[in-house]
Amino acid sequence: MTDHRSLVIEGAHIATVDGAEHPDGHIIARDGLITAVGDGPAPAHLVPDDATRVDGRGHLATPGLVNTHNHLYQWATQGLFTDGTLFEWLVGSYEIWHRLDARVVADTTTAGLAHLALSGCTTASDHHYIHPAGRGDIVDAQVRAALDVGVRLDLARGSMDRGHSQGGLPPDSVVETLDDALQGTADAIDAHHDPSPGSMTRIAVAPCSPFSVSRDLMVQAAHLARDKGVRLHTHLAETLDEEEQCRAEFGCTPVEYAEKLGWLGPDVWFAHAVHLSDDAIARIAATGTGVAHCPTSNARLGAGICRTTELLAAGVPVGLGVDGPASSELTPLAGEMHQALLMARARKGPQALSARQALHMATLGGARVLGRDAELGSLTVGKLADIALWRVDGFGYDVIEDPVVAAVFGPTPPLAHLWVGALPVVSGGELTTVTREAAAARGRNAHARLTQEANR
Repeated sequence: MTDHRSLVIEGAHIATVDGAEHPDGHIIARDGLITAVGDGPAPAHLVPDDATRVDGRGHLATPGLVNTHNHLYQWATQGLFTDGTLFEWLVGSYEIWHRLDARVVADTTTAGLAHLALSGCTTASDHHYIHPAGRGDIVDAQVRAALDVGVRLDLARGSMDRGHSQGGLPPDSVVETLDDALQGTADAIDAHHDPSPGSMTRIAVAPCSPFSVSRDLMVQAAHLARDKGVRLHTHLAETLDEEEQCRAEFGCTPVEYAEKLGWLGPDVWFAHAVHLSDDAIARIAATGTGVAHCPTSNARLGAGICRTTELLAAGVPVGLGVDGPASSELTPLAGEMHQALLMARARKGPQALSARQALHMATLGGARVLGRDAELGSLTVGKLADIALWRVDGFGYDVIEDPVVAAVFGPTPPLAHLWVGALPVVSGGELTTVTREAAAARGRNAHARLTQEANR
């Protein structure tokens, strides 16, 4: 990646997300930070001498998209168990996933993040909870692969300690002991977490889910996260099966269980949160807990539709996530804006969610969920120059007068450029870090190694 961090974009329709839009505006960045945004051409006296100048005419500029929930390792097992429920899909998938190693994870991280970058993503949270013993340093492999692609990685170091023998869903071969899970998570934070503004790598504490994690691990993980000053993440309220199991085993709903364990608060975000009562939404809102909305995966697995309209109305931080490629296949992050819009309107009518609300969830909402809204998520002076530039003057898009509507209501427009801290990750529609072909080859290799080993 070329170390060139001064940038000028002129002539684009600029959707700042947190302020006024500029139909023919400019963005100036210096040293990786946005220094000016406004109408018309960039003022000459504000333009750095060494700035890269980009003609934005016919383009929509948005903040780089923020992915709040993913499982990048699942790139290797796309297209399997297509007609199963979540639990059925998991049971079949674990028979393959327990063979993961650091090499496979490095390859799937490269392929998955490259694909995300090509869909406008500049920050991605990956929830990785499978750490088979003796198969290499998976966390280090992910961090290095993300740095190669050039996308900011928020790695939610997951864990599971409740296998079949303890009444859990995953096989015993794929879980860790309580002590190993906590130590592995602490080691990941100590080795890789960078809390500084503009960091490329952050670590969160992320036990997988109530049906694969013991009560002790959930409680001690929360203590660990707060002792280390990092965030907490888990799956919650994804399916009715989970709701029924939680009531049967713990005598309460998933949100009530989470609250008993100390898992509500402004440092927590839940993936999915599909099945929430009004009382649950009120508790999530009152505590500042965030939600990662994954509409395509929820639909693919038949889990249901998240109550995003009600969550947003209550003031809950809501971001978008693509979830794992094995339950959403090649869904681009930008495409989840479209899916979120349709799902909300299918539930609550045509005013349930607007194009700009969907864009907000994909950018500033996601940044808030990850605790990074002071640094990114909007095109605001002083924030990181994480910028996506979309072509909206091509066939079909050029008859929609509102570029934000064009980007959200229809197919995702072509991505022309993507910058992370003003450094180019996509230029002219192509990756500048790893090549599209190399990323695809690594994804194929990971698939072949994992599935061939599973078939032996």
